[in-house]
Amino acid sequence: MRTDLFDFALPVGCIAERPVQPRDSAKLLHVHDQGWVDRTVLDLPKLLRPGDVMVFNDTRVLPARLLGRRGVVDVECLLHRQIDADIWDVFAKPAKRLKLGQTIDFDGNLSAEVIGKSDTGLVRVKFNAKGAELLQALQRVGHIPLPPYIRRTDDAQDRTDYQTVYAAKDGSIAAPTAGLHFTQRLLDAIDATGTKRLNVTLHVGAGTFLPVKVDDTDQHTMHAEWGEVSASVAAAIHQAKANGGRVIAVGTTSLRLLESAAAATGQVTSFADETSIFITPGYRFKAVDVLMTNFHLPKSTLFMLVCAFAGHERMTSVYSHAINAGYRFYSYGDASWLERATKP
Repeated sequence: MRTDLFDFALPVGCIAERPVQPRDSAKLLHVHDQGWVDRTVLDLPKLLRPGDVMVFNDTRVLPARLLGRRGVVDVECLLHRQIDADIWDVFAKPAKRLKLGQTIDFDGNLSAEVIGKSDTGLVRVKFNAKGAELLQALQRVGHIPLPPYIRRTDDAQDRTDYQTVYAAKDGSIAAPTAGLHFTQRLLDAIDATGTKRLNVTLHVGAGTFLPVKVDDTDQHTMHAEWGEVSASVAAAIHQAKANGGRVIAVGTTSLRLLESAAAATGQVTSFADETSIFITPGYRFKAVDVLMTNFHLPKSTLFMLVCAFAGHERMTSVYSHAINAGYRFYSYGDASWLERATKP
């Protein structure tokens, strides 16, 4: 499909620089076959039905933006994918000036040797620390990797704001942003409905920030991300669907992982692998019935995904309404609750 079909004008003032407080007071646009309703995130329990399951991504965001020097040259590294306990693929600036064997020095006695370069712009580095020691060093010297459309430097508040309250497993470079709206009181309210909460893990890579630069979606290459669905979670999803319950994905990361783990029959199986699934209109969803997600960038893979899920024409109208109604966009913005279109 032509990528310009997914373009729209977004005023700069719609981009959220900070989240609302408390998190669950954000707006929630409920989209269904008959239209849409303006709500707040605290209304979410009212949208649940007996037997539903909600699937959350429990990944934890790393302070993955590193500022260092190679000699007299300033170097910025954004971690992308872990290869070994001390080896990562990173997006580096300026990547072209880095050569094999060179060392990048960061603050706090952390350094990394360049051990590989690829045609895709990734640089492979080997740190002088590994495992828990490397994670501790990242906490000391790393910066929260705020998306490029947030035009400010990260600060101490972002260490809380850009992390879900249920984050458990280190590994992401970007937050599963739909999950940022949840508070403990909202999770308790969900539990009170009898809805089962399930956790999966997808470590979001820096590729999520990359724009679609090609004219045709068939020419776009997605970066692979590692994810895991346990056998017990897969069984719980199967049981819920067998009993007529809906599978509600909290965030596009949860949805992409569940669809990667689903067989053609729709049954979700255990999964522990990389996925580079790219969902555009025409895709037939196998596992997910409802998607909670934020509002996404024009011409982005995520806007393409929501158009595939809820209908291109409908989502174009929904986004126009959201802009006119003052919804806040992107990572720190408001949320939508999308019921899957009954007609593709």
